[in-house]
Amino acid sequence: MQRLGRCPMWGPVPYAHAYGMSTSTFTKPHFRLPGGRPFHLLLTSLAVSSCGDWLYNVALLAFVYERTRSATWLAVTTAARVVPIVVLGPIGGVLADRWDRRRLIIASDLSRAVAMIALAIVAAASLPVALAALLAALSTAAGVVQPPCVAACTPRLVDPDELQRANAIRAAIGQGSVVAGPALGAVLLGLSSPAVVIALNAASFLASAAAITAIGRNPVFVPARQESGSLHLRQELRDGARALREAPAAMRLVVADMLCSATYGILTVTLVLVSMRVGTGTGGYGLLLGMFGIGGVVGATIAGKLDAPALWRRMLLVALGLVAVTVAALGLVHSLAAAIVLSLAGGGGMIVAEVLSETALGRMLDDAVLARAYGLALPASLSGIVLGSLVAGPLVASVGVTATFLVSGLGLALASALVLRHPLADTGAPAVAMPVPAM
Repeated sequence: MQRLGRCPMWGPVPYAHAYGMSTSTFTKPHFRLPGGRPFHLLLTSLAVSSCGDWLYNVALLAFVYERTRSATWLAVTTAARVVPIVVLGPIGGVLADRWDRRRLIIASDLSRAVAMIALAIVAAASLPVALAALLAALSTAAGVVQPPCVAACTPRLVDPDELQRANAIRAAIGQGSVVAGPALGAVLLGLSSPAVVIALNAASFLASAAAITAIGRNPVFVPARQESGSLHLRQELRDGARALREAPAAMRLVVADMLCSATYGILTVTLVLVSMRVGTGTGGYGLLLGMFGIGGVVGATIAGKLDAPALWRRMLLVALGLVAVTVAALGLVHSLAAAIVLSLAGGGGMIVAEVLSETALGRMLDDAVLARAYGLALPASLSGIVLGSLVAGPLVASVGVTATFLVSGLGLALASALVLRHPLADTGAPAVAMPVPAM
């Protein structure tokens, strides 16, 4: 497979040079955002839509529970939001490798805005709850192109030596949204209704589309290969899977991210039990999840400052070891303060795997297949969360709460040692010229 231009250790040749863009914006002091105006607008779009998504999740579940008083309907609605990206995520990657990614993101945002407006009408008019679950699923399905588009564009919008910091900022935005979105949603629900909050999410998608539109037409958003022929989905997906297999270091980082996702899935169930044990009742569950989000922001900031592939393996060993110890210790704590400290540490450790896996994909994979590979890696990570949450209940029933945390921590430590037993340095091909895609 033809590899994109790269330096032996530091990844692709700067896309700014390949596309004739000025690199003056990339030589500013380290404290400013990486990249230039297009990447900053992309981050703005991501922040607005991510925060709106978490805000709407609170309103959606509040509406469903108010109408049904049923935990089953809550589970069905949550599944409706998650399953489409797990099932259709690979297709999103295929589309992002074939068509203009800027147009795909805009179309995705506008489609999700329409779905949210319809969902707001369902909530305001007290229409059947099944419609809410259906619209939530349609909104998620319309959004499957956005993550691979963003992941594939990021290496083009920043210099190679800024890629890890750029991915860290993206991760921090995601973690910050986990904290800010539900908190804002809870406040707005106290002042208005679920329909109003859902409508605000529609507005967030419109704002996101406006930010991407403001970038203007740019060859950076055009895939390396544009095809107008028929879509051979199976072959496209095989190419993405083969690209992952041919980059074993990147693949191991993706597996490390999946391990963290599975651990997080276990915690989404078992943190309720920790909350009960430390005396905060079920209300403390949201607090502890929020602490994982805040810890993730801190972890992403630290990971962004340690951008050296030679340190990746050591960083991951430390980060995953920290998560393993944190999970095991959570089974032993009896005070809220200790649980908060451990949650912050665990969230910080988990996010390192996400930042490094996305950076490795951007640096080690051919640009022509990057979106498809990411379209496979993201659903795999989300599947880890689902699998972890399904395993948690039977595990607690079998061995008890404390032993569940200890087994989970030990399992993560052993699995991490197996995954990271080899070096992670990029030993890619020598640099070659990067072609400019057709407008």
